[in-house]
Amino acid sequence: MDVTPLIPQGRQIIESYGGGGFTVTGAVYRGSILVLPDWTGAWALGAIGELSIDSLEPVLAATPPIEVLLLGCGPAMAFIEPELRAAARARGVALEPMDTGAACRTYNVLVAEDRRVAAALIAVD
Repeated sequence: MDVTPLIPQGRQIIESYGGGGFTVTGAVYRGSILVLPDWTGAWALGAIGELSIDSLEPVLAATPPIEVLLLGCGPAMAFIEPELRAAARARGVALEPMDTGAACRTYNVLVAEDRRVAAALIAVD
């Protein structure tokens, strides 16, 4: 029995991570990235300590709007300041921090369910 989830047409899927980069829908990216259902691009963040509301603007301004932003914090989950969570929530986006691997896997599950999810992923070795 095939249990592979059906991926909605045109959605970005994270195929692999590690070695300082990612493969998303056949494209290879070096460094940290932002992944939205219909777009993937470089993210100028090297460590979770650099995270700010401004660094999340491409996700916060997405149309249609994103509901959940998975924060891949690197090799381990990190604490996100309550003020940053509140600022994102005021824009309609829930922040969910986790390690980068978990964020990649969770993103793929949620995008397969056609949820309005994005991932902000810090690259890991």
